[in-house]
Amino acid sequence: MNSLIKSASEIALMRESGKLLAKVFNELDSFMAPGITTLEIDSFVERFIVDCLKARPASKGQYGYQFVLNSSVNDVVCHGVPSAAKKLKNGDIVNIDITLEKNGYIADSSKMYAIGTVSPIAKKLIDVTYEAMYKGIETVKHGSTIGDIGAAIQQHAQKHGYSVVRDYCGHGIGKEMHEEPEIVHVGSAGTGLKLEAGMTFTIEPMINQGTYKTKLKKDGWTVVTRDKKLSAQWEHTVLVTATGAEVLTLRDSEPR
Repeated sequence: MNSLIKSASEIALMRESGKLLAKVFNELDSFMAPGITTLEIDSFVERFIVDCLKARPASKGQYGYQFVLNSSVNDVVCHGVPSAAKKLKNGDIVNIDITLEKNGYIADSSKMYAIGTVSPIAKKLIDVTYEAMYKGIETVKHGSTIGDIGAAIQQHAQKHGYSVVRDYCGHGIGKEMHEEPEIVHVGSAGTGLKLEAGMTFTIEPMINQGTYKTKLKKDGWTVVTRDKKLSAQWEHTVLVTATGAEVLTLRDSEPR
């Protein structure tokens, strides 16, 4: 259990990585538009992380993955692979998931982008997924449980008629991209591992318009909804404190 708790010096480094990753999304906001390819997004982000922030794109080379980010469009739940052939078009929704390492510590975050004018149905899914992530974050404090996070997310999603993906979850993070504990996005309040101040992990619910069931495509990475309906995801890296959660990857565009 003690290995899950970050020291004050480690937390300071995690904060720095988180702030740099937030800058990546701030920069990306003005780049996203109809007509660009997901590979162009990948190249843009890599240049900014390496050349401007003097940091490392932590996903590149991890598990043999060749790219800096995941670009998950419309019915892609997660792990969408950047492609020169995949142009974003008006009405698309896309999740951009980026990791960044600075001074040995990793931050992980993702954001939904609405390309051009999207349908009200798609916009609602994006908004409810964002709200669900924060419902989970709001439960986090010393002494709460992983089940509290999952229950809050699941209840909010289902209240709006959506389902929560079970096959993929959040995770501890620090020197390694994936550490303990696993943060599941469904559950029962008061169950599971008790949280302690100093833990750092991601909360990253994937919310589907239809069934929560997913399918892995033949490329071995891309995960899609089984029924081909839309999916959305948001993600932040958070720190457990005595009184709540500190969002380490908080972006300038967020009111919180």
